[in-house]
Amino acid sequence: MWVEADVANGLPHFSIVGLPDTAVSEARERVRSAIRNSGFEFPLRRIVVNLAPAERRKEGTGFDLAIALAILKASGQIEREIDGLCLGELSLDGAVRPIRGVMPRILRARDNGIERAYLPAANASEAAALGSESIPLPHLRAAVEHVEGRARLVPAPVPPAAPEPSWDVDLADIAGQDTPKRALEIAAAGGHNLLLVGPPGTGKTMLARALPSILPPLEPDEVLLASAIHSVAGLTDPDRPLLRARPFRAPHHTASRLALVGGGVPPRPGEVSLAHAGALFLDEVGEFPPGVLETLREPLEEGAVTISRAGSSATYPARFTLVAAQNPCPCGRWGDPEAECTCLPDAIARYRARISGPLLDRIDMRVAVPRVPYRELRDRRERETSAAVRCRVERARARMRGRFAGTRRRCNAEMTKREVERYCELDASGERLVSAAVSARRISARGYHRLLRVARTVADLAEAETIASEHAAVALLLRGEA
Repeated sequence: MWVEADVANGLPHFSIVGLPDTAVSEARERVRSAIRNSGFEFPLRRIVVNLAPAERRKEGTGFDLAIALAILKASGQIEREIDGLCLGELSLDGAVRPIRGVMPRILRARDNGIERAYLPAANASEAAALGSESIPLPHLRAAVEHVEGRARLVPAPVPPAAPEPSWDVDLADIAGQDTPKRALEIAAAGGHNLLLVGPPGTGKTMLARALPSILPPLEPDEVLLASAIHSVAGLTDPDRPLLRARPFRAPHHTASRLALVGGGVPPRPGEVSLAHAGALFLDEVGEFPPGVLETLREPLEEGAVTISRAGSSATYPARFTLVAAQNPCPCGRWGDPEAECTCLPDAIARYRARISGPLLDRIDMRVAVPRVPYRELRDRRERETSAAVRCRVERARARMRGRFAGTRRRCNAEMTKREVERYCELDASGERLVSAAVSARRISARGYHRLLRVARTVADLAEAETIASEHAAVALLLRGEA
């Protein structure tokens, strides 16, 4: 998008055309006051500002700076050409205020050959981190003096890299739970969705919060895309705008559809997009309203979510690993050998039905989390750390990168049907095992392909070229079909 201004003789009038929203239309008053209070003359003539392309709706306050500079240029108060991207909101005294969504605009500008950006000082590090020449602007007057060459501003330095991430929970902190830990490792390696089911206090939440400690590092293009999403949401750290660790989002069960998948005017990314390239944890998933949970079906299948509003739409990536935790029944004691469940059968059925069949079919692994025996709680022997597990995960991811070289896919959970048929060949005994399970349990076609993807990840972690029967057996066990 670009801004152009025309200042002509006639009755004083100031109009903005090009499908501006309310925030952009209100820029007339902000720009008029900012120009006057910065020591410049606001032309008492006929002013028309065009936001091009005219057929696209313009939203937000980021056009203020460009509109002000275009008027000053058209009225002859700026003589030199303004060579760069101009973004920023103006206060009435001319100060340049920060805005959201700088990173994706910088990336788009770079794609069009624009390497310089004039930005609010609080946003300047975002452009510098992406390699653009970023001019930090404290005030409108400083912007004009820099363009005219009277007082050059120093470009913002490249911000330092974020320190090595640290995690609150390590797998070594968790006693017992070998099967759930194994499921976490497979989920981290292959990007598979996971449901943890068990009584209260068995460590479901702690297991889920240990997942970030075994996730592989972000790849360079993932860093840019995930950081750009956080920039649109206004969650960027001004000192270190680029993400270092994979996102881990854990919304409360009172979250609305809008909070989960995004929306609003203008459209904003939701939790599913903020978790892109990372994990989304839904604790007490049975307490989420069923209508809210159903909105997850499209992003889980497509890896993106499109938010459509009158006159505008936005598509945000949403390729994340879903980890959900749930009690087995309303009281949480169903199947617990140490406590008696007091729930009626129909209450248990209603509770479990809060997660619909189509959504449950998109969850690759459903693992029981039992109570940990006292002897394991008191066991002081050294347990395997997250660092050791993460090494295996990274080796498995390296195999997947080689397998999917030349495509956009990064892990086994993203395989297409054709790729499943190509890379997920079972040996004879594994074929018989899966065939019997599909026939007996009536696994859907989607469930069958997801089962093969998990088996492929199990084989990758074992550094095996083919999927053997033991790999298929692990996938069946973790899916709850063994």
